[in-house]
Amino acid sequence: MIPQTFKEVIDLGDGREISIETGKLAKQAHGSVVVQSGKCMLLCTVVSNYHAADVDFLPLTVDYREKFAAAGRYPGGFFKREARPSDNEVLTMRLVDRVLRPLFPKDYHAETQVMIQLMSHDENVMPDAMAGLAASAAIQLSDFPFECAISEVRVGRINGELIINPTRAQLEESDLDMVIGASADSVMMVEGEMKEISEEEMVEAIEFAHEAIKKQCEAQLKLAEAFGKKETREYEPEVEDEDLAKKIHDMVYDKTYAIAKAGSAKHERSEAFSKIKEEVFESFPEEEHEELGKLIHKYVAKAQKEAVRNLTLDEGLRLDGRTTDEIRPIWCEVDYLPSTHGSAIFTRGETQALATVTLGTSREANVIDNPSFEGEERFYLHYNFPPFSTGEARPIRGTSRREVGHGNLAQRALKGMVPEDCPYTVRVVSEVLESNGSSSMATVCSGTMALMDAGVQMKKPVSGIAMGLISDAETGKYAVLSDILGDEDHLGDMDFKVTGTADGITACQMDIKVKGLSYEILVKALMQAKDGRLHILQKLVDTIDTPREDVKPHAPKMVTRIIPGEYIGAVIGSGGKVIQELQKETNTTIVINEDPVTEEGIVEILGTGQEGIDAVLAKIDALMFKPEVGSVYEVKVTKILDFGAVVEYVDAPGNDTLIHISELAWERTNNVTDVVNVGDTMDVKYFGFDPKTRKEKVSRKAILPKPEGWQPRPPRDNNKGGRDNRGRDNRGRDNRNRDNRRDDRSPREEKKED
Repeated sequence: MIPQTFKEVIDLGDGREISIETGKLAKQAHGSVVVQSGKCMLLCTVVSNYHAADVDFLPLTVDYREKFAAAGRYPGGFFKREARPSDNEVLTMRLVDRVLRPLFPKDYHAETQVMIQLMSHDENVMPDAMAGLAASAAIQLSDFPFECAISEVRVGRINGELIINPTRAQLEESDLDMVIGASADSVMMVEGEMKEISEEEMVEAIEFAHEAIKKQCEAQLKLAEAFGKKETREYEPEVEDEDLAKKIHDMVYDKTYAIAKAGSAKHERSEAFSKIKEEVFESFPEEEHEELGKLIHKYVAKAQKEAVRNLTLDEGLRLDGRTTDEIRPIWCEVDYLPSTHGSAIFTRGETQALATVTLGTSREANVIDNPSFEGEERFYLHYNFPPFSTGEARPIRGTSRREVGHGNLAQRALKGMVPEDCPYTVRVVSEVLESNGSSSMATVCSGTMALMDAGVQMKKPVSGIAMGLISDAETGKYAVLSDILGDEDHLGDMDFKVTGTADGITACQMDIKVKGLSYEILVKALMQAKDGRLHILQKLVDTIDTPREDVKPHAPKMVTRIIPGEYIGAVIGSGGKVIQELQKETNTTIVINEDPVTEEGIVEILGTGQEGIDAVLAKIDALMFKPEVGSVYEVKVTKILDFGAVVEYVDAPGNDTLIHISELAWERTNNVTDVVNVGDTMDVKYFGFDPKTRKEKVSRKAILPKPEGWQPRPPRDNNKGGRDNRGRDNRGRDNRNRDNRRDDRSPREEKKED
């Protein structure tokens, strides 16, 4: 018996629809939905334990996976099974997590798991744009204490027209690719890349997305009502003690305010704050530490946060003594590492990133093999955040989700400025060596300089800045902070990162923690970010203003050559013999790809020495050499035969032909060596293929003057008698009367024995 199902349909306004269905699958989960658009189907389930975990935070796990079966494909690798999540899946998890997490109560600590799976793929639907909708819809069907419905959409723009959830093909034509997450009344998350758009255009795209999200939130509420809205579960809230909170506030607030106003460095400030906490603990008897320890930690942090925020709102000062729009001191250096293809250091205050660039062939491209997308990246960036960058010692267990996300943001910021005709595969690696506020933006800055140092002809340099916001809903006060510290990121109401050139935004990442943020404040924050971004950009340009004209001497030089498809095999050779020997002889790397459209061969030649590259090009020219009829070529004698000389075209080594003895000179030549010898060079004229001999004909005598008094031989007359006219018509093998041969002849082998 098929269970009863409930369904809501969202009209995207252009003939496309998104449906949300529940009641058929995964009914033991606390909430489950199937979200479908076209043939694309996502299954989302949510479960939350009824007992709180012994932690002081929400242990929320958002998991997004794409099943290869959804696209009718097998997983790659030996085991033929989906394993660890791809970078694309991790990025989708982060997009959903960042919107969901703030909407759970701060004192809700039950283990919670959101699982989203791509069960059916449609090449015209990008599934990650519906993951947030699926997660929120499932939660609405549960009994979780969750503030309100949310959703996420992707926005593109083609020829000035904004589009909700564009296809991958449409994104190729779009000048922006943004994912926006919001509730019905507040924008909460923005992430994307753009082609140098303005701040006003970015806000317009956010507003456009928000209108679509409102409809999706309404559909979720209708589905939950039809299904039967569950009563919100009761959970044991955190213990509160107002008297203790006031006591600690009085002990901590003024001291913290004074330390914050002093404008000290990170470690000095941290030690001072820690000392205040120690004094608070010392004021309580030791026997109360175990009982009140968590509350003391909580109330100290709360009082310190309030003091720092008020300092900024009331006096416009910050923890390190800066004003709200002031950028920390910056110093930069390029060409720091002698053996890399490009390197740069960017240091801003207590944040430092060292970027390196490596240049390679298409063989080094980053291959992407996901159920929803197959392709490769010729430009990619990796970001590493070791524990020593924050003065910590902790285990390193692979690449974290944060590292994947920050690296992707920096990659999107820079990739649009790498020219389309760049012949190299380019890998940028950012090593974060110090961190106190936006190492991802430091990565963008160091990456820009390292690319220019490597000789990558960037269209324009890119800089980035991290911004913050502190606001008070009761008083209406707010302060936009440029170049935020790590502490300001934690205590602020908004964290957004903006990258761009002097002409516009190339990427952004924004997390908004307060409800109902006005677009007026958002625009002001973006304009202040622009001023800071341009200030930082000038520091980069002061260090290196244009890309180096060429790559470094020890870096590989790349030459790309297009050849007709018919010559691909000749360049590779039987079993790869030609190309392997050529690489060995010239100390180069040669990669050949076939253009799927034109079927031409794309030959990439990578080498540190120009001589080796030139030798490869010469060999390719030689392999493709086709002499033209009527042209004169210089040749070199390589072999002497009785009836002529084998010669090699000087401009096309390896291409041989035969010059017949009769074409060496106008006079009669008895011996080839009377005219030429091995090693001699001479000019010959090319006549193409001789129809009689069906061989190429070249002639030396054709370009020599005729000797005085020279007369050509008279043509042979085959009608005269004599030896040359002895029944030539009857000389064929078929007319030799073979049927009358003697039958008593001994076999040839027997005659040999005799």
